[in-house]
Amino acid sequence: MQSTERVIKVLVGISTTLLGLSFFFGANTKAVSTLLEFYQLHTIIIGAEKIIGAVFVLFAVTVCFSKRHHAMQTIAVISGLFIAIIPLLSLLSASRWIAAEGGFPVIGSGQGIIKYAALIPLLLFLFYKQHFSNRQLIWLNVAPVVMVLVWIGGMKFLRLEAEAIAPLISSSPFMSWLYDLFDIMTTSYLIGVYDIVFAFALMVGIYLSNRILFFTAFAACFAVFITTQTFLFSMPNALSADTVLTGVGQFVIKDLWFIANMLVIYSLTKSEMKNSR
Repeated sequence: MQSTERVIKVLVGISTTLLGLSFFFGANTKAVSTLLEFYQLHTIIIGAEKIIGAVFVLFAVTVCFSKRHHAMQTIAVISGLFIAIIPLLSLLSASRWIAAEGGFPVIGSGQGIIKYAALIPLLLFLFYKQHFSNRQLIWLNVAPVVMVLVWIGGMKFLRLEAEAIAPLISSSPFMSWLYDLFDIMTTSYLIGVYDIVFAFALMVGIYLSNRILFFTAFAACFAVFITTQTFLFSMPNALSADTVLTGVGQFVIKDLWFIANMLVIYSLTKSEMKNSR
């Protein structure tokens, strides 16, 4: 369990540091301005990008060093909740939805926003696990994984989403072969079906405590989040400030949180199944 906690802290620390730097250096000002407009703070707060970036980095540092310092645990929880909840509430804004496609649940810029939900169960696991049973922690971490896979998987049935992911797919050494066999829309459909089917299979496997179904679905879902990380190395202008520290890079980097969620799910579910023998 301790090794799982250490890995999760590293994943959260790396991801939030990179996100913090991207905000601090103003690489994604549009996301910040949209958030400030939702809270009607765009005419009040000056230098919001640097403030947000600093909070992200503060969170990363306090999470990584929280074990030995109780005060850092408190700061980590407060800053983490701030980072997660403030963007999530902005999903109430009409600007997050694609009106041309009917609005809710067709999500636009909110695709990156819903990923902040992954942080909350990670905070509960790292700092408040003693207040929850293993089963509760498993389902708390399953919730954001299933939500993002089903929601974003469902978006794959729209042409605009199929065209948006085309540059990532075509440049990926692991996925470009799909375009050799199928057109853009069929490829997007297949990815959407894959995401949705295995998200539900993961839930069923856990609910029934079925080892074969759980481990199969876990591997399939885990592969989704691992594959997205490879886009950082394969996308056009890979590993440049124009990719890593911008909207696409931020979107991909947030999947490190879901890798952390998956590790919690695996560790606790494996333990439960072992104890149930």
